[in-house]
Amino acid sequence: MRKLVLSGLALMLSLGVFAQKTYIHAGKLVDVKTKKILTEQTIVVEGDKIVSVSAGYQSGGGSDQTIDLKNSTVMPGLMDMHVHIEGETSPTRYVDGFRDNEADIAYKAVPFAEKTLMAGFTTVRDLGGSGVNIALRNAIAAGRVNGPRIYTAGRSIAPTGGHADPTNGVKRDLMGDPGPDQGVINGPYEARKAVRQAVKYGSDVIKVTATGGVLSVARDGSAPQFQQDELDAIVQTANDFGIHVAAHAHGDEGMQRAVKAGVHSIEHGTMMTDETMALMKDKGTWYVPTITAGMTAAQLAEVPGYYPPVVAEKARRIGPQIQDTFAKAYKSGVKIAFGTDAAVYPHGDNYREFMYMVEAGMPHLEAIQAATITNAIFMNIEDKLGSIEGGKIADIIAVNGDPEQDIAVMKEVVFVMKEGKVYKQ
Repeated sequence: MRKLVLSGLALMLSLGVFAQKTYIHAGKLVDVKTKKILTEQTIVVEGDKIVSVSAGYQSGGGSDQTIDLKNSTVMPGLMDMHVHIEGETSPTRYVDGFRDNEADIAYKAVPFAEKTLMAGFTTVRDLGGSGVNIALRNAIAAGRVNGPRIYTAGRSIAPTGGHADPTNGVKRDLMGDPGPDQGVINGPYEARKAVRQAVKYGSDVIKVTATGGVLSVARDGSAPQFQQDELDAIVQTANDFGIHVAAHAHGDEGMQRAVKAGVHSIEHGTMMTDETMALMKDKGTWYVPTITAGMTAAQLAEVPGYYPPVVAEKARRIGPQIQDTFAKAYKSGVKIAFGTDAAVYPHGDNYREFMYMVEAGMPHLEAIQAATITNAIFMNIEDKLGSIEGGKIADIIAVNGDPEQDIAVMKEVVFVMKEGKVYKQ
């Protein structure tokens, strides 16, 4: 009889009959779908899922726990659709590449991941690194490292001498001739191989550098870098695998080629014209502005010796333009996804993007919406994440203050829950 009782209790525990629930009392709750703030709500979490959301402060049973956030504003875990989790801005960045092994990069990346999570960002899209970002994604998913849920591109794809060619600016005898395995391609056949190789290594998304860039040691920051047939081959191959293509682009011609090829998103979009905005709306292409990166690069360009001269010139000229482009794109109706280009500025300061977006004309709660349910739609994961609703994964954060009145409160995240586990309280 005793064995039957014990086995029955074990079965009930396995079925969650006695599972502990967490009751979160939210003084204010951002409904990101309606862009409204609800008051005095209770969120019930069991395991890694949200069970229910109801008005008033509800209590559980003896084994349940209650988290008091009555003096805070609660919202879904935030999402940043453009980060580089492996590194961070530094005046030694261009030398570090000759000193750091993969293990060094990995150990440096761990605190960047944790800072991002502590800032309230429970999901990120990593758009290019050495490949260590794939291992970091796996380590976080396995619970070995604290950090956000990562969707990663692994290495970016560029043409020879392009923005993501890893041998730009080095001695000729060190340059070698990198190919598709390193994300460097010439022609549509190599383009297809590079995409397939990225998927083989474990990439969730493909990143291409459709134009020159600001921080690479290459002269031009805006000219197109791929021929149309190369971009077409990249997108077609990625489509075969069912994954998105994100296109880094500052110059307008490169943007138009990328949009015509069918990329999912344009990143930065600095010199975007009205014609390109119309094309993006017609094609359904998303825009990830990364205003924070542009503003930071322009500021750091004024610090003597921080960037090489070729980089500093581009940063002064290109960086400050992104906020105005965002304002025009937003007003024209281009679909906006929240992304910051974290690493160009220190990880954990992702909140600054909210402030720049609001300055440029986006309402406070719409900016928060962009970093939650809108980004979930952008990633096709809105059935799992992006809002606080029954059945969704329990990614929940809180700030002190009212972000509808003062968007700067997004800086002070006081509570972080990811997949039902509390990381910050």
